[in-house]
Amino acid sequence: MKYRAIIRILGILVGIFSFTMLPPALVSLIYKDGGGLAFVLAFVASFLIGLVMWYPNRQEVSELKAREGFLIVVLFWTVLGLAGSLPFAFMSAPSISMTDAIFESFSGLTTTGATVLTGLDFYPKAVLFYRQQLQWLGGMGIIVLAVAILPMLGVGGLQLYRAETPGPVKDSKMTPRIADTAKHLWYIYLTLTLACAGAYWAAGMTFFDAICHSFSTIAIGGFSTHDASLGYFDNPVINWICVVFLLISGVNFALHYGVVKTRSIFNYFKDPEFKIFLLIQLALTLLCFTVLWQHQVYDTAETAFNQAAFQAVSISTTAGFATDSFADWPLFLPILLLFASFIGGCAGSTGGGLKVVRVVLLYLQGVRELNRLVHPKAVFSIKLGRRALPDKVVDAIWGFFSAYALVFVITMISLMATGMNDLTAFSATAACLNNLGPGLGEVAAHFGNIPDTAKQILVVAMLFGRLEIFTLLVLFTPTFWRS
Repeated sequence: MKYRAIIRILGILVGIFSFTMLPPALVSLIYKDGGGLAFVLAFVASFLIGLVMWYPNRQEVSELKAREGFLIVVLFWTVLGLAGSLPFAFMSAPSISMTDAIFESFSGLTTTGATVLTGLDFYPKAVLFYRQQLQWLGGMGIIVLAVAILPMLGVGGLQLYRAETPGPVKDSKMTPRIADTAKHLWYIYLTLTLACAGAYWAAGMTFFDAICHSFSTIAIGGFSTHDASLGYFDNPVINWICVVFLLISGVNFALHYGVVKTRSIFNYFKDPEFKIFLLIQLALTLLCFTVLWQHQVYDTAETAFNQAAFQAVSISTTAGFATDSFADWPLFLPILLLFASFIGGCAGSTGGGLKVVRVVLLYLQGVRELNRLVHPKAVFSIKLGRRALPDKVVDAIWGFFSAYALVFVITMISLMATGMNDLTAFSATAACLNNLGPGLGEVAAHFGNIPDTAKQILVVAMLFGRLEIFTLLVLFTPTFWRS
């Protein structure tokens, strides 16, 4: 393991990240909100940390292997989450504890959207902008951005890309060169962000709110500049805009690239995961609407359908935006939506959860095992669309699901050991491991009132969710550290 080369790369990445402290400082200057000093101090501190890590190791230039790639990804997200907490820690009004600062930072970067902050409407604009910016950077994965830069610094990025990119098939590349792949992803990401901001602005948001909410919408993050989230605007058009862009962001970005390249929208409908993703969203929306309308939760059918579509898509794609408290909805709807977040978005999207393609393949594998019970000697293949998948892909997904279940159970039991009741512990684990945000029980509104130990456990759960379990779990195996 080339530790000095790893420290050199981390120093470069932290140094680059330090410049993300400057836009919030500029926002503070524009709005004269008095919150800029914390970001200037955070910029200086994080830049110096990066410099100290890089300078003594600047000559350690070497090609990365798979092991180094995994370790860098995990260390980078850990170091980045800690560096990202500095502005929150340096805030003077209001001041928060270091644990809360770290929780908020990791929640932003992992696009979880769980918050410990209340009274957001009275926070400095700089702080509000920074929270949204964290989610935007974390949405596509800051590593993917970095692999477009690292080749120029003498470090190949393929191993980082494989470790960071979600989904069961990680070796497929959209363009021959990995740097080009990262750039194309970011072009699409940036275009969608600008389109979303423009739509929000046209629908009645202020320019500031439109930019901020476009960041967290495209990242499927869920942070807002108001305590009431999108419910603050009380605007059905804004709700529909959010739904549309959440659905777009929940789709595999490689599929977006394919549509742009071929200039044919029909490519979407050739993808089985895309069709199943839309079917799930439609079914959830119709089910929520039916229950809400039968129980007369809202005055008109139009309002009920708008709320049903918004909350169903927001929770199931793991965004976590709110216009109403879905925890107060009748019957089984709160638990249904929470379980829908386990599915999440498509592989290669900014959504969290298990990913649609994994759930589909788990279902198909279950059907195959049932068929084998009836016809023990028959040979059954698992097909995704018209393509038969090799058994090693299915085996890997079963392994992923087993690891996911193990991490979930350990996290939930650990939270209950801190004094949480079972419903709160279950929903908090689901909210953080699926990178969802809001939960049920004590964490339905925010995570500010839970014990510090529970927050620290949930930070680890967020990392597991963001790095798709295996990338982090592999570091705990003796084989990884063996020469």
